[in-house]
Amino acid sequence: MLFSFSMRLRELRQAKNLSQDQLAGLLSIDRSTISAYEQSIRQPPLETLSRIADIFGTTTDYLLGRTNTLSLDLYGLEGEEALELQALASILAEKNRLIKKMRDRCGQ
Repeated sequence: MLFSFSMRLRELRQAKNLSQDQLAGLLSIDRSTISAYEQSIRQPPLETLSRIADIFGTTTDYLLGRTNTLSLDLYGLEGEEALELQALASILAEKNRLIKKMRDRCGQ
């Protein structure tokens, strides 16, 4: 479970183009603490975990690997519109994952 957290934290941080320093500033903690979270050396306390979820607009369950559904604030959308937006978000997330994988293979 912690492995999922470290990977998801790094992925979410990078997706928002935040450095470890920037995220640490938002959480009022040291950059080294973010690094330790991303390397599975340390676990965040519950309050920090909740704040991380708020920053990235997701749930603690997603961060901890209990669900693979990245929560979205759907701005009051319901029914078919909400489902379409979630499907689009999933497609974009997969596209970004594939691009990152290709970049990693090319050494960029």
